[in-house]
Parts: sequence; structure tokens; C-alpha cells
Amino acid sequence: MKNKASLSIIFLTIFIDLMGFGILIPILPTFASKDLGVSDLGIGVIVAIFSLMQFFFNPVLGKISDRFGRRPIILITQLLTAVSYIMFSFADSFLILFLSRMLAGFGGSNIGVAQAYIADITTREERSKGMGMIGAAFGLGFVFGPIIGAFLSKYGYHVAGFGSATFSLLAFFFTLFMLPESNLEKESDKQLKFSFIDITYTKQVLTHPSLGFLIILFFIIVFSMANIYGTFSILGYKFYHFSDQQNGILFGIAGIVGAIIQGGLMRILSNKFKDRTLILSGSLLMMLGLALIPYGINFFGVSIVISIFAVGTGILQPTIPSMISKYSPESEQGAILGINQSFSAFARVLGPLWGGFSYDFIGYQFPFLTGAFFTFVTFLLSYFFLKKERIVQVEHV
Repeated sequence: MKNKASLSIIFLTIFIDLMGFGILIPILPTFASKDLGVSDLGIGVIVAIFSLMQFFFNPVLGKISDRFGRRPIILITQLLTAVSYIMFSFADSFLILFLSRMLAGFGGSNIGVAQAYIADITTREERSKGMGMIGAAFGLGFVFGPIIGAFLSKYGYHVAGFGSATFSLLAFFFTLFMLPESNLEKESDKQLKFSFIDITYTKQVLTHPSLGFLIILFFIIVFSMANIYGTFSILGYKFYHFSDQQNGILFGIAGIVGAIIQGGLMRILSNKFKDRTLILSGSLLMMLGLALIPYGINFFGVSIVISIFAVGTGILQPTIPSMISKYSPESEQGAILGINQSFSAFARVLGPLWGGFSYDFIGYQFPFLTGAFFTFVTFLLSYFFLKKERIVQVEHV
């Protein structure tokens, strides 16, 4: 690694920040349903607005970080995230909850920046390992966050909101005092064109055979995952009759499995197997897990199924962004990874909307079966496209 110390610091920063995010994941749908009387479709809208904000602002923040540095963007977004959690604690209506998730979505638009930070401090050969560490930070955040959230929710959902805000503020101060700037060749003297979507540049990236395919592939994967974001807790609450604590434990199990895969095994797997093999195996496992979630029978069965799902996503989530980074020009890492995160955020908009609608009007199984179907589509696309080995490095977009 170019800078192991910085890699460890960004890992800890993301981990602390994601613990705050993870606290709300299992309790947000049940809070909206039980305390505010929001419909399943309305819950999908609340979950989707978070990702819609990321869709608009991921490429903007990525491009700004290319010019002015990664560190200031990470600091600002962490502060805004903390404010959004405080708003959640005082939410007494659909509107306030909706606005809090909008602000949280803007704050969460720093994922592409964090990935660009990893790209700055790793070599191309080690990028899969670096991206895997981000995935491990996510996984561990989802281990401890949901468990802490389930515990805090016993004292009131507002207490969980304050807990999330506390972790975001801790991440802010950790970044402020410990995280060095990684983009030392930033070009802040050049004029920055501010736009939500640079249509011309985005079109150039998407029409490139290598980058376009990988971004679309990641879009389908994230859409398949996002079908369960708002519905998994509702399924547990309404169908399996799980408590908030049990839902939190299930999210924690998924986080543990994902952290083991992304933080440890990915280093071994990325050296032993080709990217194509990893994507194919990850797709099959994710598809199997998604398809079986509504048929887990009881808590133990759902625990096994969600673990299978987590193994698949644990393989896919670092592998595809790593490929995108490896085949992107060094000077455009933030912008291209931002576009990828933007499109994956749009997938997280469509996924919860469809998941909430299909759960409400078609049947509780459909969000999960839809995700399984599209994951199988990913498997087929990867099998036929990557087999031809047409992925090539891009000198300039």
C-alpha cells in the first residue's frame, strides 16, 4: 500500500460514521409504521429519498473533491449527517422524517469521495483490497449499528437518533484531527462548473464499453439489494413477528458476514480468482439468499438465508467498484466513482419504491423475488460479456 496509516484511518472514519447510519436501518421502517402510521409504500418513499439525494450529489461531491480535496468534503458531509439524525429524533410527522432523510442523503453522498480517497492511496494492483476495507467498514458498521439501535430503541426511537448523531460527530472529529488529505494533486485554481449532472461527461463514461458495462452491472446489483431495504424489517415485524431487537440482530448477522468477506477473505479471493469468477459466484449466492428470505420459516432459518445473501453482496460490493477504479484514469477517479455511486443511488431510489409498492399491493414475497430475478440477470450478463475479456483500461474519458 502507498499509505497504510491513511488506509487504517479512513477505515476507522467510515466505520464510526456507518455505525451511526446502521443504528437507524432496522428501526426506521417500524418507527414510521408504528409511531407515525406511514403506509408500506410511504416507507419506501422515505427510504428512497435518501438515495435520490445521493443520486444528485454523489457526482457533484466527487468532482469537487477532485479539485479541492477529499478531506473537506468528508468533514462537511459528516456534520450534515449528524444534523439529520437530530432531526430524526424530533420527527413527529411524515414531513419531518422525510426532510431528515433528505439531509441524511446529502450527507451520505460522500461514498464516492471515500472510494476516491482509497484510490488515491492504493496502487491499481492493491485496489481490490482497499475497496474491500471500505466494504469491511460498512459491514462492521452494520454489525454494531443495528445492535446498538435495537438496544437504544427500547428507551425510545429519539434516543436511537441521538445515538446516531453522536457517532457521526465522533467520525467528524476523528477526520478533523487524524485524517490527512489524499488528493495532493488537486487543481483548486481551475474554475469548477457546478451542475447536478454533467450530462456530456456522464454520457462519455456510460458509452465507454468497459466503464459503461461495469456501472450498469453495479446498478442492477444495487437495485436488487435495495428491494429489501425498507421491506426486510417490515417482513420481520408483520410476517415473522420479530421484535426490533431481533431485526437488529439479523442486520448485525448480515454485517458480520459481510465484514468477514470484505475485510478478510476478499484479499485472498482477489488474489486467487479472476474478477469474473468473483462476480459470477457472488451473483449466484446473492440470488439464492434473496429468493429464500420470505421462506425462512423462523428466526434461525432467516439468519441462515440472510447470511447467504451477505456472502454474495460481500463479494460483489468491493469487486465491481474496484474494477471501475482500475480501469479509470487516475485524474478522474473521484468523478467516475461519483457517477457510479450516483447511479447506484438511483438504484436505491427505484428499489425501495418498487419494494414498498410490490409488498403493499402484490405480495410480501415480491420485493425479494424481484431482487433474485435481477441478480440472475447480472449473472447472465457477466457470464457472456466478461467471458469475452473486453474490459480494458481507459486512458482518458
